Amino acid sequence: MARVSRQRTHPVDEVLPLTKLSLYGFQHILAFYAGAVIVPILLGNALGLSDEELVYLINADLLTCGIASIIQALGIWKIGARLPLVQGVTFTAVSPMIAIGIGAGGGTAGLLVVYGAVITAGIATFLFAPFFSKLVKYFPPIVIGTVLTIIGITLLPVGLQDAAGGAHLIGKPEYGDPKNLAYALGTLLFILVMVRIGKPFLSSLAVLLGLVAGTAVAWLLGDVHFDAVKSADWLGVSTPFHYGMPKFELFPIIAMAVVMLITMVETTGDVYAIGEITRKKVDNDTVASALRADGIATVLGGVFNSFPYVAFAENIGLVRMSKVMSRYVVVAAGVFMIILGLLPKAGSLVAAVPHPVLGGAAIAMFGMVAAVGIQILGKVDLRTERNALILAVSLGAALLPTTVEPFFDRMPDDVQAVLDSGITMGSLTAITLNLFFNVLTGRKTMEIDWDDMDESNGTADGMADGAVDGPPDGPVDPHLGAAPR
Repeated sequence: MARVSRQRTHPVDEVLPLTKLSLYGFQHILAFYAGAVIVPILLGNALGLSDEELVYLINADLLTCGIASIIQALGIWKIGARLPLVQGVTFTAVSPMIAIGIGAGGGTAGLLVVYGAVITAGIATFLFAPFFSKLVKYFPPIVIGTVLTIIGITLLPVGLQDAAGGAHLIGKPEYGDPKNLAYALGTLLFILVMVRIGKPFLSSLAVLLGLVAGTAVAWLLGDVHFDAVKSADWLGVSTPFHYGMPKFELFPIIAMAVVMLITMVETTGDVYAIGEITRKKVDNDTVASALRADGIATVLGGVFNSFPYVAFAENIGLVRMSKVMSRYVVVAAGVFMIILGLLPKAGSLVAAVPHPVLGGAAIAMFGMVAAVGIQILGKVDLRTERNALILAVSLGAALLPTTVEPFFDRMPDDVQAVLDSGITMGSLTAITLNLFFNVLTGRKTMEIDWDDMDESNGTADGMADGAVDGPPDGPVDPHLGAAPR
């Protein structure tokens, strides 16, 4: 009698019931919201935009985030990784965009130059995606793991700032108030307790429940106000080129192209990270599809008055914490984002979540991103000086922009626009040192191989979905790509 083998649907491709899709999707929204709105807020304030213009930027950003997330998770043709990746504005672009906008005179005039550079860089990213994906062999675990660790470490201060009350309170007596720290710590402890003692379903909603509980406590104590919800409009539609036709200038385009190059490295790391978490096969085509989605989303950002896009690290951490791997949850989150982008009143309701409460949740999620990087670094033999130096020097370079700010203040604006970012500095350093130590010396490196991962993290029935391209044929120097088997 012939055996009939049935292959189960991979958790990434599983379509959950509508109720779960909605709950898990909304959890992604709450985890993502603070990071999503902080970029337009920082840029708008730096360029001196009015409150009305700032609200418009936030709505446009949310709308484009939703479209970009659906494209990335659902996939259209060869666009989109078809993985649970939530798209948001990259933090790497904040400093360069501020420098470009101020250099162009600030205000909406500065925005037009920013949008010209964003659109051009998005087109370049889309066209360069298939070529960049073939360079994955130059990003072995030592590079990918270092980049992801850097992303987590450099984003942790953002969560800690929120825990203290938010970056907007720096220099004010309220910053670091014990009450703010109590909200953050209470939210974090609530999440940890839910993960520890909660049933699987409740544990997967730990972040959402923590944010709701923290906000409820703050409201009962009089620290949450919904006045902005009452004053917000019910409907707000973002129109293409709202501020006028973009302006295309050479140096801003070059600066934004460098930013997108770093973003491509970040996206590559994000794709491998989510593959590591979900045990879904990742190859060059997957990376190329993800990069094309970044390019399309960035072009849409420039057209619809928003900015460059990349997979959001906190949501990758959320996937690992919740163990909910369905990409259709991200599609649901994208639908919610579009609704929030079209309904300012609904968006302002989510925005009422206090910064300290968000900070408590962010500490766990950003830390989980760093943990994924460390997990990948576990495949690397750090007993050899060259790998240890790649990691050590890259971590130092990543901390430079945030710890020695006057150093960058003395640099030319064009240089400052590119390097004044910890993720940029650390990623460039890791790539350059890997080329110096490993590639230019002709040493072979191993690509990421997850076949030897703990099967408890994998899928049922030994599904062969957990590997990336296997090790190269022939002998491999065990010091370079991964720890010896």
